[in-house]
Amino acid sequence: MLEFNFSGFSLEVGTDEAGRGCLSGPVVAAAVILPEGFTHPFLNDSKQLSEKKRQELRPYIEENALAFGVSFVGQKEVDEINVLQASITGMHRSISALNVTPEFIIVDGNKFNPFKDIPHETIVKGDAKFMSIAAASVLAKTYRDDYMEKIHQEFPMYNWKKNKGYPTKEHRNAIREFGATKYHRKTFKLLPEQFKLKL
Repeated sequence: MLEFNFSGFSLEVGTDEAGRGCLSGPVVAAAVILPEGFTHPFLNDSKQLSEKKRQELRPYIEENALAFGVSFVGQKEVDEINVLQASITGMHRSISALNVTPEFIIVDGNKFNPFKDIPHETIVKGDAKFMSIAAASVLAKTYRDDYMEKIHQEFPMYNWKKNKGYPTKEHRNAIREFGATKYHRKTFKLLPEQFKLKL
């Protein structure tokens, strides 16, 4: 069972990101403040849910949240500032996008930079422990998946609509065959043998 609240503050925001381990596309972050009494039968860490359940949850979260924000950090920026900083930057932007100022921030993972002067706590596997982080993980994942499906139309040979930019064997074989696109992260090791290849 997911817990509702960590801090005791009613305006507690949960934040999470999706796409850190991908070879292409943006890191997408989300922040969600849920109302007291919020419940949904299958809200959980987005990685534990089917795509269908995540898509079903998204409008429910958006309609019932007190506030939510979603932000994209594109692959160029990921390359410029590194993926950890991109994740934290995305979370900060998502919190900035809220139409309510939170009193406390709970963050999935173990790394975060202070945001304004709002107290925060990092929680490892927080998306499987707290509702607001789980809700943020669902929004981040579904917004990112939608984006990857959109750019799939431009470069169907990488099959992003299926692998979403993660380093699957199929994705790596396509990079081997067709090279890297403008959506690939140039600072990532796109291929295991990359040091031998001029990409």
